[in-house]
Amino acid sequence: MAYAYDDQNIFAKILRGEVPNDTVLETDHSLAFRDIQPQAPTHVLVIPKGPYVCYDHFAQEASDAELLDYTRAVGEVCRMEGVAEGGFRMIANAGRDGVQEVPHLHVHILAGRNLGRMLQPA
Repeated sequence: MAYAYDDQNIFAKILRGEVPNDTVLETDHSLAFRDIQPQAPTHVLVIPKGPYVCYDHFAQEASDAELLDYTRAVGEVCRMEGVAEGGFRMIANAGRDGVQEVPHLHVHILAGRNLGRMLQPA
């Protein structure tokens, strides 16, 4: 599948410094920041700095350095936010059926309360 990256999406604008954010962590290849509409006491988004639409795009086309950096950034955010002990949810939506709202790979790290079941039976 060919992925068309929209460089006008909100996360691309954040990466270019056009839109402010509440940075939690920045690395060579990743940026983590607080969600502006948090759905839990801890709600941090982690994005790669490269132009990747979704996780499968990233997994197929990112360099080894980007893959490692992003994975480590997610782990470091969890450590910094102290969410490992009580538990957390990590969500990455992809595409229309996954209800991806911003066409730039991002994972949500949510924690700080019981998050309930992820999906209800259909």
